Amino acid sequence: MTDLPKPMSITKDKVVLSRSAWNDLLEKLEDAEDRAAVRVSRERAKSGVDDGLPAALYRRMRAGEHPVRVWRTHRKLGLNALAEKASVARSYLSEIESGKKPGSATALQRIAQALDVDMDEVMPAQR
Repeated sequence: MTDLPKPMSITKDKVVLSRSAWNDLLEKLEDAEDRAAVRVSRERAKSGVDDGLPAALYRRMRAGEHPVRVWRTHRKLGLNALAEKASVARSYLSEIESGKKPGSATALQRIAQALDVDMDEVMPAQR
């Protein structure tokens, strides 16, 4: 961020910017954060760390498929294998994936850990 906006006024405790200068500053900050996230993602990919879902799998979630099922197939795990790895009953995992049960916080945390993702990655989107 080398192109900083000109303040309208400066006091000991405050700097006043116009609304447009403030919005420009926020946009530049968001762009810098996005570039940093891309750099981190590229470094993780270079080191062989699986950094996320391919676009096709993301689209499956957007179409309504449960994130647990999408991540499970992405990790190449069968239903039994994930259930065992997460220490949850296979039938319960199946009910979570099919949307029949929401899944307890404990079960979703175990599933997320077994899939090596954050818990919010296995939570279905609110409709």
